[in-house]
Amino acid sequence: MERRGFLRNVALGSVAVSWLGARRGPTVLAAGIDKPAVLGGTPLYKGGFTSWPQWRQDWEPAILKVFRSGRWFRGSSSGEVPQFEEAWAKLLGAKKALATASGTTALTVALHVLGVDAGDEVIVSPFTFIASYNAILACKALPVFADTDPATVTLDPATIESRITDRTKAIMPVHIYGIPCDMDAINPTARKHKLGVVEDACQAWLASYKGNKAGTLGDLGCFSFQESKHIPAGEGGAITSMREELIDRCQSYHSCGQAVGTFQGKGSFTRGMNYRMMHVQAALLLEQFDKLRQETALRQSNADRLSAGLRQIPGIAPMKLPGENTRPAWHLFPFGYDAQQFHGMPRNRFIQALGAEGIPCGGGYREQYNDGLLDEAIQSRGFQRLWSAARLKAYRDSFQELKGNQKTCANTVTLSQRVLLADPSVMDKIVAAVARIQKHSAAIAKA
Repeated sequence: MERRGFLRNVALGSVAVSWLGARRGPTVLAAGIDKPAVLGGTPLYKGGFTSWPQWRQDWEPAILKVFRSGRWFRGSSSGEVPQFEEAWAKLLGAKKALATASGTTALTVALHVLGVDAGDEVIVSPFTFIASYNAILACKALPVFADTDPATVTLDPATIESRITDRTKAIMPVHIYGIPCDMDAINPTARKHKLGVVEDACQAWLASYKGNKAGTLGDLGCFSFQESKHIPAGEGGAITSMREELIDRCQSYHSCGQAVGTFQGKGSFTRGMNYRMMHVQAALLLEQFDKLRQETALRQSNADRLSAGLRQIPGIAPMKLPGENTRPAWHLFPFGYDAQQFHGMPRNRFIQALGAEGIPCGGGYREQYNDGLLDEAIQSRGFQRLWSAARLKAYRDSFQELKGNQKTCANTVTLSQRVLLADPSVMDKIVAAVARIQKHSAAIAKA
């Protein structure tokens, strides 16, 4: 957006953002309310945001129908779960889909079906929810971290190849916050080394990469429908693929190893677990398809507007997207924060100041590999049987090499998806709030 156009759009009654040139930066012009809220001024936004998850009364008949049927678990090829699977695959343009008990179980099933086993290694982004790590560890495999690109907050494809060893079995790109990874750079590396690709799309419902939906870009894609997600069912997950035989293998493993479709045998002829979705969860998900479409479009439109405004403020960097025709789902809206452009104001102080303006925000993921989970794993008897002491030490030491992830964890600020469901004019108020904080950053930093 041009500077003049941005100024016209961001006008907020008595509050406007005036751009005085790239070097001088933005100044908030207002009569009597120029002082930031954190310094005692009036908050720029007092409207609040929608609660989550949301319930609609007209969903109740479909839910009651399942309970009254007395047929609650997936025990046949009919019912709400298969209906959901067919509809979810169609929505994403996938060949086939499988519903699971959670996003974590979806990842675990996908890794197993692609042959990840004890002693293997899986390359994954370190900037992700802990379930990505746990699913790999559940296979008694080692989550090996490629670095994070701070400009995108997703896995940096250039750092993958150096992590590949003779034990590497798969790559797990994470479309974190609903932002698609650069799959055109990741997939060729996987093919070159004959590695499986499991997309962690647990936060990327309806996100698209160069026109194709997340979850259809690798061998298998995994989704979550946990309560905080854009299409929630309390818990629940799904696996998608463009290869029917892979989903049939997933369905067999997720349902006690029973023969399914193209994956046949006698009875329970292969290893399996019980990771099935219940019909009532599927019924709830089916009711939300139109809502998901509408809200995704609103989040994307508001994110475009917000990005255009924030990009004008020195020290604020909206995320870079991998190529044209790429549309994130925006489970969270992240942007980079440069404290030096805010007179050295620490990120936490910026978050506090923006919260005082009525805009809830946070810092996103931290360096979770330092939290103890991976130390516990590599110190366990099982992992010490599978890897040499030298390999485990080198693995632990390698965390210090993740400079991009360190920067991402230290300098990222996030807004909730609920913020993106507000009226578009609220996006302008957010930009005005950030600009006001930037103008008074020296005073805020000292206060």
